[in-house]
Amino acid sequence: MKLHQDPSQAALNTVTGYGPGYVEVNKVRYDHSVMIAPEGDVAPWPVSRFDALDAPHFDMLRAREPEVVIFGSGERLRFAHPRLTTALTSQRVGVDSMDTQAACRTYNILMSEGRRVVLAVLIETEAAE
Repeated sequence: MKLHQDPSQAALNTVTGYGPGYVEVNKVRYDHSVMIAPEGDVAPWPVSRFDALDAPHFDMLRAREPEVVIFGSGERLRFAHPRLTTALTSQRVGVDSMDTQAACRTYNILMSEGRRVVLAVLIETEAAE
C-alpha cells in the first residue's frame, strides 16, 4: 500500500508505503527492521525474528526520548512480553503493539500531531542474528 506524504510535513520522517517484508520512509524502501522517529535518521533495528526480541532491542528506542513507542510486530498483531519493555514503561513511555500496517498509519497520525513518537518495525527475515 502507498501512503502519500503531506507537503507541510516534508521535513519529517513519514511512512510512505509498506507491504510484506518492507516499509518505506520518505520514499526510501527498507527490507530490514528499523526505528523511525519524526526527526533524525531512520536507523536499523538489529532484530530479524519476533522470538529473538530482547530487552536491549527496546532499550535502544529510549535514545530518541519518545513519549510513546509504536511496535509494528509484522503481518499479525503480537505483543512483546512486558519484561522486554520495562525500561520504557518505568520511565512513563507508552508502548503500543500493532500489526505493521496499523503501526505505520498510527505513527503517521501521531507524528503529524507533533507527538514524540518512535516506530519500531519488525521485518522478519531468515538471516541469523
